[in-house]
Amino acid sequence: MKGSRRHFIRTTGLSAMGMGLLPAIARIEDIGYFPSPALLPRMSPESQGISSSAIRQFIAATKSSGVDWHSFMLLRHGNVIAEGWWKPFEPQFKHTLYSLSKSFTSSAIGLCVKEGKLSVDDLVTSFFKNDIPASIPEYLAQMKVKHLLTMNTGHGTDTMPKMRAATPGTTWVQTFLAQPVEFEPGSHFLYNGGATYMLGAIVKQVTGQTLEDWLKPRLFDPLEIKAFDWEVSPQGLNTAAFGLRIKTEDIARFGQLYLQKGNWQGQQLLPEAWVNEATKYQTSSQAGNGDWAQGYGYQFWRCKPGFYRGDGAYGQFCIVMPEQDAVLAVTSESSDMQKSMTTMWETILPAIQNTPIAENPSEWESLKSELKSLSLPVVKGSITSPLSSKYDDKKFTVNHNAFGVAKMKFKFSDKGCTWVLNTAKGDTTLQFGWENWQQNPGSPLYIFPVPERLHMPSKAAGTATWINDNTLQLNLRFIEAMHGDKITVSFDGDKATASFLHSVAEMTKNPSADKRIPLQAKLG
Repeated sequence: MKGSRRHFIRTTGLSAMGMGLLPAIARIEDIGYFPSPALLPRMSPESQGISSSAIRQFIAATKSSGVDWHSFMLLRHGNVIAEGWWKPFEPQFKHTLYSLSKSFTSSAIGLCVKEGKLSVDDLVTSFFKNDIPASIPEYLAQMKVKHLLTMNTGHGTDTMPKMRAATPGTTWVQTFLAQPVEFEPGSHFLYNGGATYMLGAIVKQVTGQTLEDWLKPRLFDPLEIKAFDWEVSPQGLNTAAFGLRIKTEDIARFGQLYLQKGNWQGQQLLPEAWVNEATKYQTSSQAGNGDWAQGYGYQFWRCKPGFYRGDGAYGQFCIVMPEQDAVLAVTSESSDMQKSMTTMWETILPAIQNTPIAENPSEWESLKSELKSLSLPVVKGSITSPLSSKYDDKKFTVNHNAFGVAKMKFKFSDKGCTWVLNTAKGDTTLQFGWENWQQNPGSPLYIFPVPERLHMPSKAAGTATWINDNTLQLNLRFIEAMHGDKITVSFDGDKATASFLHSVAEMTKNPSADKRIPLQAKLG
């Protein structure tokens, strides 16, 4: 049986001379955020052969899709023609990529090949003489770098869960090499996060550098990808299969680099031959007729319309469309990534024309207005409660709990609600706007982490509303990550209970998936 990629979720401008039209160049004040016009210039959609009304249809489709879209950036002929961020997400914030990180790891291998440090036909065991079992099984001995790249290692199950659960003193590399290889390498596709981690470990072996250190001068710096971070394993190696955080425009630049066959501003960062190999059909993938059944390259997926993508759990996409000379970068939190892709295929693809079309100033103005007003849905009830004065700025003593919260209090104002929580480490303050996103200062670690999730420091934004006189609902989004929490505070006399529902459990309508125990507190 072919492995499911969802298993891991669980654990050049075109001139307009021919038509006598001048391309409309977007002004800074038109778009709002305009970080690097020299790298990705802004142009009107019509000047690049896509109507503003078609992009408005895409936005309308996102609203009816039921998916939490966080951002998108659409490029045509190397120009940004539309970009939007759903509040509270903003252009300057990095975003968790999940498995879209894999495509960057693949690029690191391509750079190793470029510099003559390895070949995709090298045996995996040749890099880890001190970590291989005393007796090397036949199929493990046959495993090549190419098999890691194409998810054809021969494993029957994803090795990453075993690696993350490795006992102290055993490295992730050793754990991977100790797993049974049930099929001949090259004969069995299985989406396997451990295979990607091994690619990063190989980069370390042949360069002496981690993935991020290796990529920084060769890829990140030329693309002006700054202020990124990447999770690491207990051994200090980047997790490779997941954990990279960059901005939406960084994703778009990466896609444009691949669209340009590895060339960036006249410099060949990646060999064209590598780009072709990495993004073509290398192996069958899953059964069925969806976008995951179109084949797999070197840590890139083939797409049903005939192009390719890097993607990550919950809807992080870098979609490259060579025939259309277009790139689409997307971040989101989606429980149905196929639905997300279908939304894009059905609205954007039919609108792409081979030549510029007549400018439509009124439609473009309407589009820009819609892009500036994008926002995640905000729960609305009431911004006041007759009981709020009773609990305003009053201290609650919290029963013993897993989070170490000893005291808490709520402060209510005309602008919103402030929740102050006291632990042995000091006070944590969370701010929520009344039915409006309010950004919190700083990027702290969250005080109520989901146990099975590795949390990274992130900026947060919150909204608040009274869903009835006794019940305060607080909604929190981690805007340098992607997930969030719904916190329901129920007041009953001198008691208060705060219960948690993380966004994945809410999105999948599976509240039992959130195992965190509610806080129980009493005034005084």
